[in-house]
Amino acid sequence: MARILVAEDEAALREFISRALIHHGHEVTVVEDGSEAIAKISSDGPFDLLLTDIVMPIMDGIALALKVTKENPEMKILMMTGYAAERQRAYNLEMLIHDVVAKPFTLDEICAKVEDALEREQPEAGVTTTDKGLPRIN
Repeated sequence: MARILVAEDEAALREFISRALIHHGHEVTVVEDGSEAIAKISSDGPFDLLLTDIVMPIMDGIALALKVTKENPEMKILMMTGYAAERQRAYNLEMLIHDVVAKPFTLDEICAKVEDALEREQPEAGVTTTDKGLPRIN
């Protein structure tokens, strides 16, 4: 059993995902956007996995993933989106997240992606966005 935080702005999809993961034995907490996710992580301690939509009001999933990995590098992140352009933005974060799930998905698909993310090793520690090691151009 894993502690999973789901950040999704669509109520029906939040409920669908929550029920599916609870049925598979996980402890699930749901929030409506990235800012609520940050508050929940701060108040309820660490989660094993963050499952987040990319496009959300207030704080989107990309900003959320960047903040979470900075402050909780051990937390695994799985993203969801129905937008191809947003999916590409997330793949640019491949060292920080485990996968991007395309919407719409089935109950079996989302549960399989969650299990895969929980079982996989964390990305290497110390991932950075600086240009360390690149030659300096004068």
